[in-house]
Amino acid sequence: MNTALAPAVARVRAAVCDLHRELVRYGLVAWTAGNVSGRVPDSDLFVIKPSGVSYDDLTPDRMVVCGLDGELDPAWNAGDLAPSSDTAAHAYVFRHLDHVGGVVHTHSTYASAWAARHESIPCALTAMADEFGGEIPLGAFARIGDDSIGRAIVETLEGHRSPAVLMANHGLVTIGKSVDDALHSALVVEHNAKIMWGAQQLGGVVGLPHKTIRDFTGVYGYIRGQTWVTDA
Repeated sequence: MNTALAPAVARVRAAVCDLHRELVRYGLVAWTAGNVSGRVPDSDLFVIKPSGVSYDDLTPDRMVVCGLDGELDPAWNAGDLAPSSDTAAHAYVFRHLDHVGGVVHTHSTYASAWAARHESIPCALTAMADEFGGEIPLGAFARIGDDSIGRAIVETLEGHRSPAVLMANHGLVTIGKSVDDALHSALVVEHNAKIMWGAQQLGGVVGLPHKTIRDFTGVYGYIRGQTWVTDA
């Protein structure tokens, strides 16, 4: 064990534990069907939820520490808790997207409904353009339990501004520079998935033109004085 990493591991364990409670608070999960993971800075480690443990029973010390190969790191874990069944997928994302510090996976109702339809969530609101830079894309169907979902996430988001991907017949995955950013995106996806569903019931969604989407990408962050990045 690298004892110099102990404070960072403890911070990420606490953050990941707390954000699982936020998944419940905002109605993004049912039972134990969802997970959050966070990269430990300046290391080859990440923290993820243990498999099958109720959110009510989660504590920071029960969060599982894994290497970027997706294997449990025995130096950081005591007891017999196994990592989430989605661990290999999270590990694949961390290995291939260096800028990602957090991953959130949910089966939230409206986002999952779009995933069941095999349909991207269209970009029809300026707030969506700002947050996602376009539609929320659909990833290919992938098997559970190995890195197939991770591969599909990375392939789908390549060249996309979106920090979110709908996994066909499965649910939602979001990424972020931090676990907080990834959770924020999951909340915004579910909110907009519900709005777009409602628009369809009213007669259909009218998407924004590409130029308008480009003009609004990151604009609210710019107005609020935050750093933002867009194409030239």
